[in-house]
Amino acid sequence: MTTMTENASGLREFKMPDVGEGLTEAEILKWYVQVGDTVTDGQVVCEVETAKAAVELPIPYDGVVSELRFPEGTTVDVGQVIIAVDVSGGTAPAQAAPAAEQAPAAPAAPAAAPEEEAKPTGRKPVLVGYGVAESSTKRRPRKGAEAPAQQGGTLFAATAIQGELNGHGTASAQQRPLAKPPVRKLAKDLGVDLATVTPSGPDGIITREDVHAAAAPAQAPAPLAAPAPVAVPQAPVQVQPQVPAPAASYDGARETRIPVKGVRKAIATAMVGSAFTAPHVTEFVTLDVTRTMRLVEELKQDKDMQGLRVNPLLLVAKALLVAIKRNPGINASWDEANQEIVQKHYVNLGIAAATPRGLIVPNIKDAHTKTLPQLAESLGELVATAREGKTSPAAMQGGTVTITNVGVFGVDTGTPILNPGESAILAVGAIKLQPWVHKGKVKPRQVTTLALSFDHRLVDGELGSRVLADTAAVLEQPKRLITWA
Repeated sequence: MTTMTENASGLREFKMPDVGEGLTEAEILKWYVQVGDTVTDGQVVCEVETAKAAVELPIPYDGVVSELRFPEGTTVDVGQVIIAVDVSGGTAPAQAAPAAEQAPAAPAAPAAAPEEEAKPTGRKPVLVGYGVAESSTKRRPRKGAEAPAQQGGTLFAATAIQGELNGHGTASAQQRPLAKPPVRKLAKDLGVDLATVTPSGPDGIITREDVHAAAAPAQAPAPLAAPAPVAVPQAPVQVQPQVPAPAASYDGARETRIPVKGVRKAIATAMVGSAFTAPHVTEFVTLDVTRTMRLVEELKQDKDMQGLRVNPLLLVAKALLVAIKRNPGINASWDEANQEIVQKHYVNLGIAAATPRGLIVPNIKDAHTKTLPQLAESLGELVATAREGKTSPAAMQGGTVTITNVGVFGVDTGTPILNPGESAILAVGAIKLQPWVHKGKVKPRQVTTLALSFDHRLVDGELGSRVLADTAAVLEQPKRLITWA
């Protein structure tokens, strides 16, 4: 799909592209530029969220932002113009609000000095979802005297200027600190003003480490304050993240309505479709994983595993892969249109992840071919990318089997719903020290519960039971990783 158009006056219009392979709409989360800013080819101008992920959109040409067609929070159809850029070298027109919402606005900016005009950099445009381009946004200086705004333009452009004046006292001509969206959110959560942070990243980009360093003095523990224990999650889990709720109050509104859109809307549609299409069956097994926990500690000291993510989930994943190898029928899907069972000869292992934007299930491609160190590396990359909100749509497609780790919240087990298009999902419960009969005596042992949900149209009780039993057997006796793998 063509994402830009140009008219005779040199104004280029950039359309919302299809950033998720067939999706029809996306929500504008954040604008990184404003009317009057200079942009260059490949510069990221906004972040949008589809039903699958949040991605950043680079502009494909040089010029001056003339108009932003939609405010943040608006859902836009694919193909609609979202931003207009003047590539003729002239100044951008000032925007004004309609009469019903007139407010003092900044006058049109004077022409930029020759050295401030956008220059071709030779950099290639940044692919959608693959990081932030080097930014060279330059805010045009604004005159201090108030003047009536020129007629024309959009309501959003006018209200954006008004909001800048109301929010900061005067319009700022300073350059916006460079930082990626996850870093900005981290700074907001920690109460750090990015303008006060010294950047250490390339080209002056502020990193997560810079924000933590700036927040460290403010977060020093007070004298005599005992630090509360913090639970360190082993991996992302498939739990529906709770929408942040306002503090309890009986003086104001009794209800809050939150629009369902983006990832949350996709989650709801997928879960309803899965629950009422595939006949779910869930089986459970409680097992002693003491030997697995010992192996985890040994692997952490192994030189071949240094610098890699080693935790119980890694061995659960490997155990499930062994069970699938012994019972390949579980690794399949149901084709309703053709009334066929599609047997998969590869395993794309999904890991359910709860992120601030909702539940996502990225997968490790061809997990069945990976050694334990390779699987650990892939799992670590998957977790880090999901937590930063940078999981690409492609990483969430083509999964065959999924693991969801509900144990990190102390939950014993659950009945997970299948990821659409898959036939099985394994839930891992909390690992707890419990009394257990071991070699004829009751002893304290590390115990957990696994739950396997499967599609009963193509997986019968025997096959599902064998997969669950084999997974448990490997975790009870990890040496089977050598004899069965």
